[in-house]
Amino acid sequence: MAKVRFAVECPGAKKVFLAGDFNGWDPQARRMKRERRGSDVFVAVLDLPPARYEYKYVVDGEWVCCPVAPRV
Repeated sequence: MAKVRFAVECPGAKKVFLAGDFNGWDPQARRMKRERRGSDVFVAVLDLPPARYEYKYVVDGEWVCCPVAPRV
């Protein structure tokens, strides 16, 4: 297993979730936390076995691709 850090900047977002093939694409399985108070960066750290994963962020209920890695 390896610790994998996901981070995304979402100005004005209230809730950001991480969904992917590692959690059955459940849009509410993993809520991300703000990097620090007042920050627009949301982070999540997962323990995952080495592999290739597909994922998206769910920002205030809307599915979005990673802005810096649309193909992962």
